[in-house]
Amino acid sequence: MAGQTELIIRGAKLRGRSAIVDIGIANGKITEIAEKIATPANVEIKADGNLVTESFVNAHLHTCKVYTLEMMDDEAIKAYHGSEKMMGAAMTAIELAMKVKEKYDESWIIKNVRKAVAYAAIYGCTHMRVFADVDTKARLEGVKALLKAREEFKGIVELQVVAFAQDGLVRESGAEKLIRDAMDLGADVVGGIPWIEYTDADIAEHVKIIFDIAQKYDKPVSMLVDDAGDADLRSIELMALETIKRGWQGRSLAHHCRAAALYPEPYLKKLEFLLKKAQMGWSTAPQTGPMVAPVQKLHKDGILIFIGQDDISDAYYAFGRNNMLECAFLGAHTLWMSTPEEMETLYDMVTILPARGIGLKDHTLKVGAPANLVVLDQPNVNEALRFHEAPAYTISHGKVVDKEKMLKITKTREW
Repeated sequence: MAGQTELIIRGAKLRGRSAIVDIGIANGKITEIAEKIATPANVEIKADGNLVTESFVNAHLHTCKVYTLEMMDDEAIKAYHGSEKMMGAAMTAIELAMKVKEKYDESWIIKNVRKAVAYAAIYGCTHMRVFADVDTKARLEGVKALLKAREEFKGIVELQVVAFAQDGLVRESGAEKLIRDAMDLGADVVGGIPWIEYTDADIAEHVKIIFDIAQKYDKPVSMLVDDAGDADLRSIELMALETIKRGWQGRSLAHHCRAAALYPEPYLKKLEFLLKKAQMGWSTAPQTGPMVAPVQKLHKDGILIFIGQDDISDAYYAFGRNNMLECAFLGAHTLWMSTPEEMETLYDMVTILPARGIGLKDHTLKVGAPANLVVLDQPNVNEALRFHEAPAYTISHGKVVDKEKMLKITKTREW
């Protein structure tokens, strides 16, 4: 096997392992991990005793909206971040943010998308679940741009395209047909936001429609649930129950649910039971809003919870670089996770846990696993979080990513 090695990482430090090792890669997979690989390879890179881990995974980015902040006034972001109202104006923020979709056109969306995805590659992220609004205003413009980017970045950053009913399904006449049209175009995931509907009956209908479409196209589900300061919002429960009913275990992912910060303990315990039975992951974004679900408790109780970027310079969040180490760094502060054990957990929350949440197989650093790795410039997780810099090397599908090419995309917006 050593004779077939195409790429060797020399002098790598692995998490939880004291010895410095070499890592051999061929045919897109890790073929050998040893203290010394004697046979040379076509390409060799030096880790110099620094940390080598699984690559980063971003399970949640509203990619059709990236870099649209300058197209908006500041009313939406004021409403979404209104901490004094416990995010009580979150629905208002969504309605204000709709304005930008009147200008939606694939021709300019794709330029922003390419920039965001190129930054993902630079910062060591090789897999993303990317959302595109689908409604009577956005139409299919965002989906078309994301599908184009999915093909262009194949083998560098793998994109799972979500057709996302941002403005509702029951309240937004015509949105259901557009979601189905997006799936016909080739979208990978059916996306909903049930809590945005006006009544409990409509919320339940929204959940049902999303799973009807998922069943028809045999696709996974992602839903933004209960993203406001209202303890009575419970659409995550409906989502978990529908996941169990439809046999969609392991193919259903909840996002946000900031309302869980207000749930009483007995209800939270019941919800945890349902989530485990549904094998349902939970993507959170503690950096993009003033409320956040009880991440530490949920993780300790065995819930598959992890961190996503959520937004990059749009009506909801002014910053973001598609740098998942930066998101974990911010999480260390907003979630008060700064012990050595907690920092290791945060690192899992931007690597192996979101990978599991979006259905990736074997996203782990072991022989036989796909070679999606980062070679950092720091020797341990503490230092990696402290600096949250771009990796020295990103390896995707067994190949070293051309960072200069990616950087050129971010500057010129041209492929």
